[in-house]
Amino acid sequence: MQRKILVTGGAGFVASCLAQRLADNAENFVVIVDNLLTGSDAKLPVSVHDNVKFIKADVNNFNDISTIFSSFSFDYVFHYAALVGVKRTLANPVMVLNDLNGIRNVLDLCKNTCVKRVYFSSSSEVYGEPVEFPQNEHTTPLNSRLPYAIVKNVGEGYLRAYAQEFGLEFTIFRFFNTYGPKQSTDFVMSKFLFAALANKDITIYGDGSQTRTFCYIDDNIDACLNAFYQNLIVNDVANIGSDYEITILDLARKIISITESSSKIVFLPALKEGDMTRRCPDISLMKQLLQRKLTPLDDGIHRLISARHTISA
Repeated sequence: MQRKILVTGGAGFVASCLAQRLADNAENFVVIVDNLLTGSDAKLPVSVHDNVKFIKADVNNFNDISTIFSSFSFDYVFHYAALVGVKRTLANPVMVLNDLNGIRNVLDLCKNTCVKRVYFSSSSEVYGEPVEFPQNEHTTPLNSRLPYAIVKNVGEGYLRAYAQEFGLEFTIFRFFNTYGPKQSTDFVMSKFLFAALANKDITIYGDGSQTRTFCYIDDNIDACLNAFYQNLIVNDVANIGSDYEITILDLARKIISITESSSKIVFLPALKEGDMTRRCPDISLMKQLLQRKLTPLDDGIHRLISARHTISA
């Protein structure tokens, strides 16, 4: 019997890649829900198994999503739907906070329809301006202030509360910068790469000393699917990212070097908020999940260059 799996936000970057990999397994029947506000139907997976169904709907609208739950008896739910992107979320704080409705809707429907487990895409943003390096899932305080980070933090709280009150199992993935061919060009990796390939200026907010780690999409999906198939990280949380820390300025220089670009680096005023000084996760749990070496940053960039025609604008 097929597992019936719901993937919300499945027309977005990470969720569409997850849905594709789930659909590659004929033992899964995958229902994808997305309102296409920031997602794209071009990212939706295709399957040779006829085991994928896409429904345009908004998880923040209870009537929309409850009809879908009543039509399928889902075994598992990957709740990845969210408004994402630093500038987009800063510009639309109320829209970001509306995602709390979607979390509540999904959890209420899951506990009422005997869903076995909910997988939630949280974010490195819950750590806020961090006070510990590397950032550990259980010892680093969640110091979030921005609406996007608050929503993810509260979402994690909802999952723990529903587990305690109703026995609804959960797994929380805290994603650190994930990149890959399907990522929109307004995120730093693909933005820098496209500018370099076109020999255009690469713009950096502030002096570029802020650090990030970059996780190639295959590493993200492999780790999360291993948690799913092997019943790991149950009622717990795992950082999903890379532990190779690099400044944004050095990332720009690296991309210019790899692409042999004539791009110039241009510095813009620092963002007033949302651009944390450092990001570096403790990925001990992820390494156990991945069961292989992470994709080196240079290799990931070369893969992006080879697949750049599939990156969405």
